[in-house]
Order: sequence, then structure tokens, then C-alpha cells
Amino acid sequence: MKQLILGGARSGKSALAEKLAADTGLPVIYIATATADDAEMQQRIDQHQQQRPAHWITIESPYELAETLQQQATSQRCILVDCLTLWLSNLLCRDENIQLSRESLLSVVAELPGEIIFVSNEVGLGITPMGRLSRQFVDESGWLHQSLARQCDRVVFTVAGLPLIMKGDPL
Repeated sequence: MKQLILGGARSGKSALAEKLAADTGLPVIYIATATADDAEMQQRIDQHQQQRPAHWITIESPYELAETLQQQATSQRCILVDCLTLWLSNLLCRDENIQLSRESLLSVVAELPGEIIFVSNEVGLGITPMGRLSRQFVDESGWLHQSLARQCDRVVFTVAGLPLIMKGDPL
């Protein structure tokens, strides 16, 4: 099963994804996309690390997500990717070819075995940002979410810790 968990900052999406991963009963590979460019971000990363079970394997993959998924996904594992919007931010900051990276990820997702859970921030619910880079980020994340949602068996929107099933079976 492939799942996409969307929500705003501090919506409870990561906690939900972690619970769903644990509930599979499979060994969990946690693919972290964040980079610690300042002390505040390092604190956020530390907090996420402390929430996870110690026996989960963490792989940091801030740029080469499609390749990491291909290497790690098996029918006997659950892969949790947290989060896609940080991955997009990393690519934008490095001036990578976003369309090529997105297409690479989407083509890999269709072939991945096992349980895959993607976490991402829904950023398209507010006003259109004024800056070019911010608009590009909102556009790119929206396009990624739409394409990935079509491929996922379940899509959940999380608000205030409450999951709303957008597609697929109930939790």
C-alpha cells in the first residue's frame, strides 16, 4: 500500500504517519529529507528523532529520493518518507531540475514494493505568495501532491491531529 499524508505545520501528519508505519508490523526505514541549516531546524530534527522508535533505521536523503526509495523498498519493509516539501525545498535551493526530479520520483513510486508512506506539507491553501521562489515552491508542491495522490491507495489530510480520509479505506 502507498499512502500520502498531507497537512499543515504541526497538524499531526508525522505522528499519524509514524503510527501507521508502526502498525504495519514490518521493519521501518525512515527516510529523512531535512537538512539542518540552522539551530532551530536542528531542534526540529532532534524532536522528530526522539519521537521515533530506536529500532527504526533512519536514512538521510535530502536530494536523491527516487534512488534511495529504489534501494530500500522491499515487500518486507515499510518505508516512511518525511517530508516531500523539504525535499522540494532542498532541490529548489540547489537549483536542481525540479520537473526531472519529480518525474523520476513518480516513475519509481509505481514500481515500489512494500508499504510506502509519504508525508508532505499542504501549502496551497493560503494566498499566492509574492516572491517568485515562494510561488514556484507552492506550484511544485501542488503538482507533486496531485500526481502522487493519483498513485497512492490512501490519501489523508490531517488538521489539528485529526485525519480526514480523502481517498482510500478508513484508518
